Amino acid sequence: MVDIPGEPFFRPDGDLLVPAPHASSPWSDQMMHGRLFGGLLARALEVEHGSEEFRFARLTIDLFRSATLDPVRVETQRVRDGRRIRVADATVYQGEKAVARASSVQLRAGEQPEGEVPTTQPWSMPEVTELGAPPSSPSAQWEAPFDMWMLDDSGALTDWSQAGSRRAWLRDTHDLVEGESMSPFVRTATAADFASPLANMPKGGNLGFINADYTLTLSRMPVAPEIGMEATGHLSDTGIATASTTFHDTQGPFGYCNVTAVATPPMS
Repeated sequence: MVDIPGEPFFRPDGDLLVPAPHASSPWSDQMMHGRLFGGLLARALEVEHGSEEFRFARLTIDLFRSATLDPVRVETQRVRDGRRIRVADATVYQGEKAVARASSVQLRAGEQPEGEVPTTQPWSMPEVTELGAPPSSPSAQWEAPFDMWMLDDSGALTDWSQAGSRRAWLRDTHDLVEGESMSPFVRTATAADFASPLANMPKGGNLGFINADYTLTLSRMPVAPEIGMEATGHLSDTGIATASTTFHDTQGPFGYCNVTAVATPPMS
């Protein structure tokens, strides 16, 4: 079990999940942070459709409507239950409006095939234990609900003002739901929202694109609370962006996250 010091983002109230004030977005203190939708959707899919025999191999999160700091509920549906594949969907509702949805694919775990396959290599970045305390949040208006260490090519700490490749370790500082520890799957789905700014934000830290969706593909789950992200590609034109990232933990790479994003006015 991971000890997370901050107050949870939600408390359960029957079928509803009631957000705390710190569930707010950097865009507005009355708007719910979009990263929490990924966590809520993953949590519901894992609770209602997960099993020991299957592993979540893909999770797509569609972020198509903002939500206020009011209660939400999550509904799920089993789409396919086969011998080697399980498909399930989930939707977050606020009142009668759908605000986000997910589709998931679970695959049955089995023996690894023989033979060598060209494989994504581990990165050479220092671990969080070597980096010390996380730098303070750069924004005076909004405090990020996670610790973050941004790294340059050499593994030294850096920030948004620097050009060059983007890598970061993230560690959540709040559990998602009161009385529950975040599972590795829920932690990964929550953290994955950061793949878009990591890969799409220009030098200087002004958020030019806001993510419309993201897709996680996972070969396994992370083994520690710290999740490493490495931006590996960005393309954009006419205000539409797509980007890719590789996810790491202390044992090496464990998945990828692809995002699409749309140009947005800067935060005031």
